Amino acid sequence: MHERFHLSGMRRQYQVSELLERQAPESALQLLHEWLDQAIASEAPPIEANAMTLATVDAKGQPHCRVVLLKGIDERGLLFYSHYGSGKGQELASNPRAALLFHWPTLERQLRIEGEVERVVAQEADIYFANRPLPSRLACWASEQSQVIGGREELEARLEIAQKRFMEVEPSRPAGWGGFRVVPASLEFWQGRPDRLHDRLRYRRDSKGWCRERLAP
Repeated sequence: MHERFHLSGMRRQYQVSELLERQAPESALQLLHEWLDQAIASEAPPIEANAMTLATVDAKGQPHCRVVLLKGIDERGLLFYSHYGSGKGQELASNPRAALLFHWPTLERQLRIEGEVERVVAQEADIYFANRPLPSRLACWASEQSQVIGGREELEARLEIAQKRFMEVEPSRPAGWGGFRVVPASLEFWQGRPDRLHDRLRYRRDSKGWCRERLAP
């Protein structure tokens, strides 16, 4: 016998805000900055306002997703950092496209982003790595991310080796660690509204800039 699990009785009315065309800027990146600033100001721990789900597809067509942290935004796109040899790194090497999802429950908002992915240049990655806390830099040397290891003891032993190696010098950025930039082709801003009549505004990049359109909820 199969047990059934459902949450049909847990119905929520979304009524914190609205998203109308007259309130939305013409630039998708401007609205992204506004929403992120508001999320940082409103989301209380343990929610991390810069946490985003990253979805990738491997060479066999299998999708994968995980949560990573946004580490920067510029006019070219959204930045995060990781090991190039990790699962996500290998997937992006074979298929350099990704989808991102932000969820800000306090504001009753979601933001979907899709686009191509490029590696951050070495100099930019070096600057970011140098500004990380020392334990985080040592952890990069200790971990071959996504690789099978024999146990926690092996990881701690590798960390001890890294600590001894860089006892008197600053850890440099490992060659297999760096940044990725998601260059957005579309951004969909979702604002919860009462009775499931949610606001959805999608921005798509075209030759003239950003094209904005409303989607049915």
